[in-house]
Amino acid sequence: MDTTKDTTPAEGAEAETTPKKKEEGSFAVFLLKLIVVVLIFRTFVFATFSIPSESMLPRLMVGDYLFTAKWPYGYSQASMPFDIELWDGRVPDALPDRGDVVVFKHPVDRQDYIKRVIGLPGDTVQMRGGQLFLNGEAIPKQRIANFEVEASPNTLCRDQRFVELRGGTTICSYPQFKETLPGGRSYNVLDFGADTGLNRWGVNPDETTPQIVPEGHVFVMGDNRDSSLDSRFPAEADFGVGYLPAENIVGRASFIAFSTDGSASWIKPWTWFTAARGSRIGDGL
Repeated sequence: MDTTKDTTPAEGAEAETTPKKKEEGSFAVFLLKLIVVVLIFRTFVFATFSIPSESMLPRLMVGDYLFTAKWPYGYSQASMPFDIELWDGRVPDALPDRGDVVVFKHPVDRQDYIKRVIGLPGDTVQMRGGQLFLNGEAIPKQRIANFEVEASPNTLCRDQRFVELRGGTTICSYPQFKETLPGGRSYNVLDFGADTGLNRWGVNPDETTPQIVPEGHVFVMGDNRDSSLDSRFPAEADFGVGYLPAENIVGRASFIAFSTDGSASWIKPWTWFTAARGSRIGDGL
């Protein structure tokens, strides 16, 4: 009797402990699998990117969160998580099309940028009086209705020449044009007028010399032509891009997953919904 009473609690304790160990082990395995799936997804399928500036207005706005497709141009160091260098070049080696919006690593500081591809290897790109020329031919540029957006923490109407007040609401109203590349690809750009001065690089972005895109590179520009440091400027950390090596491309901007005007406050949950730009969510690029 005494022996039976002494051993029964010990057996019961062991029975209670075993399921707990199995549960802990199962959770650890699940967590490991989840990490592997996320890494595979981010490496080979999609990566996320948030718009940090107004250089791609009117198509992309500060507060837009994008999914970037990794597979269209192959894979390189730039498309690896944490920018890990596993091999040289791009495998398989594919170039974007003119007009594609791409996320890429800056050639100098490896920061993430986003611009539109204008020139491919061998193309000659030039700006004359704010007009884009490709291989000596003027790219059709049609004046369309102004791009208008309500001012918000993520839209600051930086150029006061184009600010309007309507019923107490501040509206940014920018001159907008439609450009059409060879092959029929169209997109809208902002242009505030011809720039007549030189910047600190000795470059006038509206008046450039003919630039021939080298092999293995592309020429990129922001859609907000007067507020974009792109291939018109020499490559320098935090500034111009110069000719962009194709292997620096992370992927093709695919669609807007979420967008906010920046007015939300963490301590006011209802503003999480009022700040969302619902009409932009799901927009393809």
